[in-house]
Amino acid sequence: MEHLGLIINKIGSYGFKNLKNLYMKKEEVENYLHQKIEKGETVSPILPEGIKNYLIDIDGTICDDVPNEEPERMVTAKLYPDALETINNWYGKGHIICFFTARIESHREVTEKWLKDNGFKYHSLLMGKPRGGNYHWIDNHLVKATRYNGKFTDLIEKKVTIEVFDDDQSDKE
Repeated sequence: MEHLGLIINKIGSYGFKNLKNLYMKKEEVENYLHQKIEKGETVSPILPEGIKNYLIDIDGTICDDVPNEEPERMVTAKLYPDALETINNWYGKGHIICFFTARIESHREVTEKWLKDNGFKYHSLLMGKPRGGNYHWIDNHLVKATRYNGKFTDLIEKKVTIEVFDDDQSDKE
């Protein structure tokens, strides 16, 4: 069965409350996006206000941590139930769910079957994330990161120190 999600940018005269009755196939996630124009030129599209694009790791985040060198364990990896409940809740609220894993392409079939058998609702699966951790993502879009530390819950706001580019540096040169 193909995964379904809310159609967000086709609100038209329906209004947000009625959107829960409209569903889309995972191939239509592009419909979430809105055209963005900066300085008179079209740039990368953006999601509507309030809709998040969740990139979620698999091994050690939603289930047992299974290395690529032991793919036979992927079939029986133990699910973290709080992950299933939280992720499916986000999906139900219309957020985009993308699993982003260091598993390799030859593990796609077993991974998709495991996700389906365990009841995960999602829009896409990206294989081949770099291994080793210590990620520092640089992007022209807003990026928020949440380190999984043993329990999925609703997200809360917390003030932390982060590393950013010195936007004033180029002005000084």
